[in-house]
Amino acid sequence: MKGKGLTKMELAEHLAQKFELSKATARRILEELETLAAEQVKTVGIFSLPGIGKLVLSQRKARTGRHPKTGEPIEIPARTVLKFRIAKTLRTAILSPLGGPREEGPAEASEAASSA
Repeated sequence: MKGKGLTKMELAEHLAQKFELSKATARRILEELETLAAEQVKTVGIFSLPGIGKLVLSQRKARTGRHPKTGEPIEIPARTVLKFRIAKTLRTAILSPLGGPREEGPAEASEAASSA
């Protein structure tokens, strides 16, 4: 892992410089985006940021687990969790070497060979 991610202030400063805004305006935009995301997830169960990803509410079923020290079975209750699903285009851009074209996997290579 490399260093830490951007803080809210650093992100606001970047946006302010990029779009010639005041830092206060850029910060308020980020805060409004945060509020909108929370409202959407609470009411609809999903918040999408096109090209980046989406926040999704998900239900985990109740299950039986084991107490780590004693090994006794314990009941783990059902719960609601929040997941972030990254957009395919962003995932490809991040994971491909230097943001270039993606290398073919074994399944894609065999499909390409059979269609030739």
